[in-house]
Amino acid sequence: MRIALVAPLAEAVPPKLYGGTERVVSWLAEELVRQNHDVTLFASAESRTRAELVPCAPRSLRLAGVKDHVGSTLAMLRKVRRRADDFDVIHFHIDLLPNAMFQDIAHKCLTTLHGRLDLPDAMPLYEAYPEMPLVSISNAQRRPMPKSANWLATIGHGLPANVCPFNPEGGDYLAFLGRISREKRPDRAIEIAKRAGVKLKIAAKVDAADHDYFKSTIEPLLDHPLVEFIGEIDERQKCGFLGGAQALLFPIDWPEPFGLVMIEAMSAGTPVIAWRNGSVPEVMTDGVTGAIVSSMDEAVAAVAAVSRLDRARVRAEFERRFTVATMARAYVGAYRTLLARRPPLAAPGAERAGPPIGPTPPFPPDALGEPSAAALF
Repeated sequence: MRIALVAPLAEAVPPKLYGGTERVVSWLAEELVRQNHDVTLFASAESRTRAELVPCAPRSLRLAGVKDHVGSTLAMLRKVRRRADDFDVIHFHIDLLPNAMFQDIAHKCLTTLHGRLDLPDAMPLYEAYPEMPLVSISNAQRRPMPKSANWLATIGHGLPANVCPFNPEGGDYLAFLGRISREKRPDRAIEIAKRAGVKLKIAAKVDAADHDYFKSTIEPLLDHPLVEFIGEIDERQKCGFLGGAQALLFPIDWPEPFGLVMIEAMSAGTPVIAWRNGSVPEVMTDGVTGAIVSSMDEAVAAVAAVSRLDRARVRAEFERRFTVATMARAYVGAYRTLLARRPPLAAPGAERAGPPIGPTPPFPPDALGEPSAAALF
């Protein structure tokens, strides 16, 4: 199958430091190549891949200091459009922008939505292009979307089994990994550690948008013997950081669409203590891969409880559900479903058939129902 993967330009593929979407695109591209598909990756020039790379920015835009990515992304989409006939499937990972430019060839396009969908700003665009096939990364992510949304599948993330190697021992500290922001609630992580009397290590970047929150709310809490702020770390450091932890704290206060760090921790055998928000109940198995909590008291009690969990069983659950091979197989199934819907070619002398009008029947039952057999959850 000839597959185009269109990645965000914010980070390289894979990213040098922080960058969840670009990391997932990288894992998917390499696995599809391993499965003998013909893959073309549209991404920044710093990207590294065994697929054909079409460079669309000299550097990752975040590290280059570019704040508004729309212009660069639209220029990339022009490159994709010019080569559209080269591909059986065009798989976008950049949310909204492809809709207007690719509506007429919606039958060969799909978009994985990686972010939150509960904000009203983007709804008019989704409502205006119901023919564009979409993939969700959890069933919880879908709930705010209009019923007209053309869902093709729910496919959770997966990573190579060797990215975060299994650590059977763990360590003596709690880990917080990701980004400093209000919705990630690092303040909750600090309170949990203090009340449980366990060390906390925070490996997180601070974006410019979150600088004031960090200075006013988080930085004053760091002056404590149990709390260590490390800052942003790279991929190699991250896996050792997760594997050496007693547990990962995921005290989110927003409808998390997936939560890649949860399965990275599970890969290392490290249990997760997570708030019952968004996709958490879909990704985690309570009492097996960690603890799902709804209050600070429950979270503090969970620190001792998860330390008794079998780390080998945590790793086994990762291998059963969240490897890159599992993710890639699900996407290939979605591609084949998409191609089966392709409109017939026009008869000689007639106009070519246009895109279908309105949404085609969704792959899973409905946006709020149980996932299909092809979904990961």
